[in-house]
Amino acid sequence: MKVLGIETSCDECSVAVVEDGKHILSNVVATQIALHTPYQGVVPEIASRLHTEWISQVVQSALDQASMTVKDVDAVAVTNRPGLLGALLVGVNFAKGFAATLDVPFIGIDHIRAHLYASQIEQPLEYPYLGVLVSGGHTVICKVNSYDEIEVMGTTVDDAIGEAFDKVAKHHGFGYPGGVIIDRLAQQGDPLAFLFPGPSLQKGDHPYDISYSGLKTAVINQLDQFWNGTSPKTPENIAASFQRTAVGILMKRVRKALEDTGLTRLAAGGGVAANSLLRSELKKLEGIEVAFPSMKLCTDNGAMVAGLAYRYLADGISSPLDTTASARVTAFKKSYP
Repeated sequence: MKVLGIETSCDECSVAVVEDGKHILSNVVATQIALHTPYQGVVPEIASRLHTEWISQVVQSALDQASMTVKDVDAVAVTNRPGLLGALLVGVNFAKGFAATLDVPFIGIDHIRAHLYASQIEQPLEYPYLGVLVSGGHTVICKVNSYDEIEVMGTTVDDAIGEAFDKVAKHHGFGYPGGVIIDRLAQQGDPLAFLFPGPSLQKGDHPYDISYSGLKTAVINQLDQFWNGTSPKTPENIAASFQRTAVGILMKRVRKALEDTGLTRLAAGGGVAANSLLRSELKKLEGIEVAFPSMKLCTDNGAMVAGLAYRYLADGISSPLDTTASARVTAFKKSYP
């Protein structure tokens, strides 16, 4: 089964063709980064307009790369939640029209589940495993029991990890997108130049939840307070110290979740799963089988959408053509009341 997967939840217009859930025949990503860079962040109105302008040609490019015509498509999948509503609607409406015209199954896909599934395409893990989703919009620690059954253990109570990277980079003028630039700067920096604090979340029933607002505030407004007094206050040292603390905050919760659940397998997903320090720290976990998406599957992409869709379609699950988009998914919001 050849599934056409469409992803337009934010600022990447991506279309892929995946056969039988594991063979990526094409994965085209038209990035909007250059057009959002002047604003140091994604502008929703620009994103949705560009998706409208680009989607037809990106679909055609994906078909061409897969050496296919529209008649070879067996099903159409699209991210329909969560994300920027206007951007999602572009992909959803295009996908529904495409599927209806071809008279093939259509299915709407959860963006978060797709990221958690991405590594399964290239490096399958036996269920259950601990899922760690880290991106610009989400930070989720969960137990993944199947491709569709996920138990959320902890989430961010404020900023997502990728959002914190972007905001720190924007404030200090490092550039955009912040995650990639901070990771690069940190390679030449001293991670102990600034001893930034981690959060203390004493909520009893929520030991896996994460907060990045305090760290973000410290890096932006309180540099002198946490400076070690000797290292230069360079962009490289700020980046390295921030990255060390940000990853450390996450790893503390990940280790606790692994210990408490007894799970011996872990899969990471999302754009921040490309971070070099995070990948290094996860690989160091003793006795844990760790799966990462390849770099091309960390950021938003159509392949993860098509790959996950195959699992649903193989089980006879599809979506009605009156399916619409949703900007939020309640199940993945913060776990505090």
